[in-house]
Amino acid sequence: LLSGYFGRRRFLPVLRVVGWSLFAFYWSTQINTLFYYEGGDVVNAVICAVGIYVLTYFAYKELTTDKECVPWLAAVAGTAGLIYFTLDGIPILRESLIEIVTRHSALLYSVFDGNIKFEDNLIWAGYDYINGSSPTAEIIFACTAIQSMLLFVGLILPLREVCIRRRLLMLSFLIPVIYFLNLIRNASVVYLVGYRITDMNVAHNYIGKMGSLIALLFLVMVVFKYVPELYDKIICTLNLYKEEDFVERCLKRIFRR
Repeated sequence: LLSGYFGRRRFLPVLRVVGWSLFAFYWSTQINTLFYYEGGDVVNAVICAVGIYVLTYFAYKELTTDKECVPWLAAVAGTAGLIYFTLDGIPILRESLIEIVTRHSALLYSVFDGNIKFEDNLIWAGYDYINGSSPTAEIIFACTAIQSMLLFVGLILPLREVCIRRRLLMLSFLIPVIYFLNLIRNASVVYLVGYRITDMNVAHNYIGKMGSLIALLFLVMVVFKYVPELYDKIICTLNLYKEEDFVERCLKRIFRR
């Protein structure tokens, strides 16, 4: 997939088809993991399931179109995936990031409420802290916002039309902002659960994710303003289906029935 940095040179589309196919296969093995690992997170499980078809479609488009956004998409996935799996695969890096986010989330919470303590990646807050009961929340790798940060890294770094200075400046703005917004999300979830306002499922999987989605959409709008080249790539991606080939024609016949 990283061959997307080199455009549509000879044999590279075929190489990327293999990459997309392997990536889609990997996602197909992660649906149950995402659902159970994050406490019955239906949202992530559904996104993962839909992603299998999206990734397979990108593999198909590698062979049926010469649009510039297609190799860019491969570079996006390759860049974000390489960094993510490197961090996730090295225990000391993964655990260090989790502990840092746990500490910072608890410190931010303590600014507004003193009923808080943390140990390793566990947080006690509200009534759980007061009563000395079980931990309110456990911070895991997915709670570090690493996916959101790497999403923007992947989207922006492969933009060869944009000078490297502008790409790095935008990322140097986005990453700290995303990190801080994630601390707010973590602290909010802990507060809602710690004071029994709602349960973890609602607080984390719905309220927290809705807040994250709104924040990401806002940041995307900011990026579009200062890096309009990204907007062009996104529009190109959304219009890929308009270049009709076998799959598009079959789907059109199906939906016309």
